[in-house]
Amino acid sequence: MHSREQTLFVILTAFFLGNALIAEFIGVKIFSLERIFGLEPVPISLLGQQGLTLSLSSGVILWPWVFIATDLINEYFGLRAVRRISFIAAGVIAYAFLMVYTAMMLPPADFWVWREVAGEKLHMPTAFSAIFGQSLWIVAGSLTAFLIGQLVDVASFHWLRRLTKGRWLAVRATGSTLISQFVDSFVVLYIAFYWGAGWSFAQVTVIGLLNYAYKALVALFLTPVLYGVHELIDRYLGPERARAMIEKAARESAWRLSIPQAKVS
Repeated sequence: MHSREQTLFVILTAFFLGNALIAEFIGVKIFSLERIFGLEPVPISLLGQQGLTLSLSSGVILWPWVFIATDLINEYFGLRAVRRISFIAAGVIAYAFLMVYTAMMLPPADFWVWREVAGEKLHMPTAFSAIFGQSLWIVAGSLTAFLIGQLVDVASFHWLRRLTKGRWLAVRATGSTLISQFVDSFVVLYIAFYWGAGWSFAQVTVIGLLNYAYKALVALFLTPVLYGVHELIDRYLGPERARAMIEKAARESAWRLSIPQAKVS
């Protein structure tokens, strides 16, 4: 592999892994979308669920960037590379959770048990466990959703490439993101909260719809960013090398998915 290709692959992979791992851990914080814009939360009624507000997991900030990285790796390196990175990322995330649970089991130092933060005394072991000690159902749901979402993304990316005959980057990239994020948004919630926590099916569905609506809007908003990054990569690699990489990735991925090859235009 050419040195510039290697550098690009390392950068995209590091960006992908870093964002995926961070998203898993910051996702425990729920934020109010309305208050970002200085508005008071307005109760929403949907599917028989009352009093809902636009409260989202902080992980939604980063997941669109994960899928953009996925699409760029898919574009230049193909389905095989994305699949390998996805399984590696799932292993890294599982390892990170294991290390966090190990840290939770360690006996705390006496001076650390109680700390004063912002004028209030906090029991640090409890705070640490509350922030990082996500339930096994959430971990299982998150990892399952991540892998399924990634596999759906790479497959739909190349199917959309075939349908558009290799044209319109936004259709295959943003389109595959919209499809995969729909799957991701619901799988994690159904596993973690419908099966794991006993929430009602309607409640989980509504929360999933709200989360997906936000992710879809962000994915559409980031489409110009995708084009901009794509252009920077093409300049970095050189037009001929970039085109050759894209065509090779499309050809190999189409063969692996057993779909007709779409020539890049």
